[in-house]
Amino acid sequence: MKYFILSGEPSGDLHGSNLVRSLLREDPHADIACWGGEMMEQAGARLLKHYRELAFMGVWEVLVNMRTVLGNFKRCREQISAFNPDVVILIDYPGFNLRIAKYVKRLGIKVYYYISPKFWAWNESRVNRVKRSVDRMYIIFPFEIDFYSKHGYEAHYAGNPLVDEIENRRASMPEKREIMTSLGLGEKPVIALLSGSRKQEVVSILPQMIKVVEDFPEYEFVVTAVSHIPQQVYKNIIGELPVTVVTGKTYEILSIAEAALVTSGTATLETALFNVPQVVCYCTSGLTYHLSKMVVKVRFISLVNLIMDREIIVELIQKDLNVLRLRNELSYILKGGSKRGQMLEDYSVLNNVLGGAGASSRIAGDIVKTLKTPRQ
Repeated sequence: MKYFILSGEPSGDLHGSNLVRSLLREDPHADIACWGGEMMEQAGARLLKHYRELAFMGVWEVLVNMRTVLGNFKRCREQISAFNPDVVILIDYPGFNLRIAKYVKRLGIKVYYYISPKFWAWNESRVNRVKRSVDRMYIIFPFEIDFYSKHGYEAHYAGNPLVDEIENRRASMPEKREIMTSLGLGEKPVIALLSGSRKQEVVSILPQMIKVVEDFPEYEFVVTAVSHIPQQVYKNIIGELPVTVVTGKTYEILSIAEAALVTSGTATLETALFNVPQVVCYCTSGLTYHLSKMVVKVRFISLVNLIMDREIIVELIQKDLNVLRLRNELSYILKGGSKRGQMLEDYSVLNNVLGGAGASSRIAGDIVKTLKTPRQ
């Protein structure tokens, strides 16, 4: 069978690559074309366009690059029509993918969505576009089942592919001592600082995180830097404080960390899957925060708490992200701390809720099976 997979960002390329491998196992003669990145290409898909050419974030950037954006839509439609796949599989990236879904549906080609956009957080009305254009939705968080059910749409949960990715990475990692040596770290236990993947997050949140560094001299604080943010940004914030910056090695650092301070988002789930106790840290401008509260409709900002539907990780947001609260909450989750044991127990429950490893294989199996089954 023929598959066209469409991803517009790095995380989609990662999860898409695991899906491509699983599809090829289920359907060895599969012909897979994609918009994605190197990982999907290395997994066995023909890369037709790189996600770097799609990465326009924000209203202004989209407007400035409108000719390119419209050209991408036109090119994608042409390639899908020429390829005439049995199914188009969309990965997150709703601004682009929902428009493509509408076009593909008119062609009479099946549309499957892998990794639902976070409609449950804001602008729920977009679910109506899913109902009109998407034949099958695969979700990666169990609470999304009830969300879609509320809107009269059946979504399918087969686990979270991040579990697979982290289990694979952990299995291939060397011993702790070797990792620490390779990263240039000393003998002290590590506290990881995951300050975000966007510059504005790093500039707002990292300065708050490092205010407690001198309160824990027996630990080595390590920032998990990202390559697309200049090193000088981190250096300007850290100054003379004894903080190590390591770029592009987040999973390695989490594999050796005793605890972590983490910006909200996927990083909170990654940290939990590495079994590292954490405190969630988030702050932004007052205007942005109040505007966000008006449109974002969730109880928590960390995926761990959202999945568990209760607070198992303390979230320090805005004025609560202060030196006193941060110092106390960090001390509670270090070895011997009063909250560490319970958090680790809750992580075990979280793993059970997520359904363990094998999500990509289960989803690929379902895709192939449903494509082979005549529509009733």
